[in-house]
Amino acid sequence: MSVSRTSVSRSAAALAMALVAAGAASTLHAADAPKTEKCYGVAKAGKNDCKAGAGTSCAGTSKVNYQGDAWKLVKAGTCTSIKTPKGFGSLSPKG
Repeated sequence: MSVSRTSVSRSAAALAMALVAAGAASTLHAADAPKTEKCYGVAKAGKNDCKAGAGTSCAGTSKVNYQGDAWKLVKAGTCTSIKTPKGFGSLSPKG
């Protein structure tokens, strides 16, 4: 079975267009993502995002509710207005 140059070039063109479209879609998706910030002292035990200070390695390793050195990603501009039983969220680790 032989394949004509026309069908090969059409297939290549279709593949190229699909790749360009996929790249454009992922760029648009990233641009639409809401801005976030790290907010310390607002995560429940085991619900923090990555790295919660000494003795922890990554997500889900905080030991207590509202641990001061454990952070959670929140919508940008909202951190310091988040109220917990231990006070408000902070943009830097709490001691």
